[in-house]
Amino acid sequence: MAGHSKWSNIKHKKEKTDAQKGKIFTKLGREIAVAVKAGGPDPNTNSRLKDAIAKAKANNMPNDSIMRSIKKASGDMANDNYEEIVYEGYGPGGVAVIVETLTDNRNRTAGDIRHLFDKFGGNLGTTGCVSFMFDKRGQIIIEKTEEIDEDNLMMTALEAGALDVTTEEEYFEIITEPQDFSKVAESLENEGYKLEAAEVAMIPQSTTVLTDEEMISNMEKLIERLEDHDDVQNIYHNWEQE
Repeated sequence: MAGHSKWSNIKHKKEKTDAQKGKIFTKLGREIAVAVKAGGPDPNTNSRLKDAIAKAKANNMPNDSIMRSIKKASGDMANDNYEEIVYEGYGPGGVAVIVETLTDNRNRTAGDIRHLFDKFGGNLGTTGCVSFMFDKRGQIIIEKTEEIDEDNLMMTALEAGALDVTTEEEYFEIITEPQDFSKVAESLENEGYKLEAAEVAMIPQSTTVLTDEEMISNMEKLIERLEDHDDVQNIYHNWEQE
């Protein structure tokens, strides 16, 4: 069921309204801008930017929007100084949660994130309290279709440098080392595979199951409210949704 749940979440994100997509594109644009300011506008020499572009494409962000974000950040290097802050904590039932943010006001963001954890039965922890339970990996999701030959997909991914390819009921999951992510994603796209999701993510080493209905409801609300927050870029957790 965990695999089905992950697939449902991916499809749900793809089917968001135009307003919600606009918010996602704004966040992706911010991620691209920060990458440009950190390493320049050329993805061939800036691996972080290359990763951000791959993630944006997998989220159906239009190419002209991606290029506009790069151009804007290149010509506006002094403005929009966002700070990257990672928060770690526990959701209901001890679920491990990592929240990556880009903020221009550290105090505001910290207060907001703490409030959401408290409101939904969790608590904000200290740096390092849960990150050791996760591995940083490239993660690529491809929908299973009749046209896809599993052996060819596996060969393409592994030859490009993937660590592992797993087959779920509705999708394939390709895992890479962070530094190999863009190369593997590009190789798959060049072979005609459509990436449903692609990012360098924090993958949990083990999962936590919640059985209490109130805890499940609170965990869902916590994730939803964090995703809605303008400063939150990424959320990772080890909750295994049934």
